[in-house]
Amino acid sequence: MISLRDVSFSYGRHKVLGNVSMNLEQGKIYGLLGENGVGKSTLLKILSGLLKMEGGECTVCGEVPYMRYPSFLQEIYYLPEDFAGENVVVEKYAMQTGAFYPNFSPDKFYRILSEFGVDGKAKFNKLSLGQQKKAIIAVALSLGTKVLLMDEPSNGLDIPSKALLRRLIAENASDDQLIIISTHQVKDLENLIDPIIIMDRECVLMNASIEEISRRLTFSIEPEEDRGALYCQRDLRGYVTVRHNEYGVETPVDLESLFNCALANRALFKEMFNANR
Repeated sequence: MISLRDVSFSYGRHKVLGNVSMNLEQGKIYGLLGENGVGKSTLLKILSGLLKMEGGECTVCGEVPYMRYPSFLQEIYYLPEDFAGENVVVEKYAMQTGAFYPNFSPDKFYRILSEFGVDGKAKFNKLSLGQQKKAIIAVALSLGTKVLLMDEPSNGLDIPSKALLRRLIAENASDDQLIIISTHQVKDLENLIDPIIIMDRECVLMNASIEEISRRLTFSIEPEEDRGALYCQRDLRGYVTVRHNEYGVETPVDLESLFNCALANRALFKEMFNANR
């Protein structure tokens, strides 16, 4: 559904993406992780056609994003991290936006909005930032696009709302939809995002499913430091440890430890997980 081959992009002399290659499939909710400045938001804007890549090839649903044909735009929605609420009633905004999307479901919009506890008759700019975020998420989940791109959707939400967000995304994602969620808050979206993409400076370190990760790595809390581990960091529980899975015993994947381990073993991760698939 999404194919990138040697995609590159720079802001002036600052190179952000260099020869990025990936294939992403429908029916999955991808987690896009990476440090600040590695190009996560830039990649989402390229996929949505808001930025034109400098080199390489990129197709989304068989089309070149930057051409922004109507047939492409009606099948993709990009939810930016910072949504500036307009001086417009929430439900009016939803209906006006939904008119451009053939699979928009007003019933789904009102149901999700109700679960979030947002007043659809209020104006965006009269709502708190958290309520605005919930309202625009309700719009995004009700449009029925083949591709949904979400940049830090849990930012600005309180703890109960983050749990609700996970459930609503899982319940409303369809088998023919591809969702990419860029986030720094990995704990907010744990048990939802799968596969995991980890970006580094100009490249991709990992593009792998949770199943593949658990086959190759084990995650544990140990009472003592293991200097031979791939990653070992002390916290209040003991030593958070990541090792090669030498005995075939699968453990739950700790996304925060996985991310830190990837940054500590960049070359190894690219080789282990064949990042440019």
